[in-house]
Amino acid sequence: MNIDPQIIEKYPKEKIDQAVELLTYKKITPLPKDENLEYPILYVFRHGQTTDNADFIFSGWRNVDLTDEGIRQAKVLAEKLKDKKLDMLIASDQIRAVKTMQIAVSLNERIKDMEIHQDKRLRERCYGDLQGTSKLMVALENPEQLKLDRRSFDHIPPNGESIEMVCKRVYEFIDEIVPLMKQFKMNVAVSCHGNSIRGFRRYFEHLNDEETAIVETPLAQDYAAYSIQ
Repeated sequence: MNIDPQIIEKYPKEKIDQAVELLTYKKITPLPKDENLEYPILYVFRHGQTTDNADFIFSGWRNVDLTDEGIRQAKVLAEKLKDKKLDMLIASDQIRAVKTMQIAVSLNERIKDMEIHQDKRLRERCYGDLQGTSKLMVALENPEQLKLDRRSFDHIPPNGESIEMVCKRVYEFIDEIVPLMKQFKMNVAVSCHGNSIRGFRRYFEHLNDEETAIVETPLAQDYAAYSIQ
């Protein structure tokens, strides 16, 4: 974690520590593992840690790369996917999602060289004018605004997207891929982001608006599995 020297100079260490604690994921919701082999299975996971994650930056559509920790997290996921039967690999078109998929399937001899299809609908939420700015600064100056910007279902940051809007485009993707999975009886893996995965969890776990906005998914390391019946 690299904290802006201006923040260190402006705020006492105790207050900075409290803000960092606010931004640190604490209540990770266990990912469902519905792997009924009689049906096609959709495997969904979040990318590993990025430089923006580590530095508490609103990332959105910024095309940032994985950190060493993010690579390590994806390798943990690779151990869990190495024996899975997968027929199609899909990632958002952002490098962190593509690279996480590459690492996540690297131990699976059957699919490690399989083409990774990219789909813009799986992108992270666009944070508009907030992209590239510090979440930590907002946490220090206006924690309620931070909560609104990050964890409100229908709040739209200036020139950005709400979580609701992200879910809508993810639903469009689901409505296309599910019939194909059923038709060709294929298992699909999807590498996406902290907000786009909310769309999958909302759809398959029947979450309401508030649950969708606050559910937390770990960076890489684990996957959600949904049997398509």
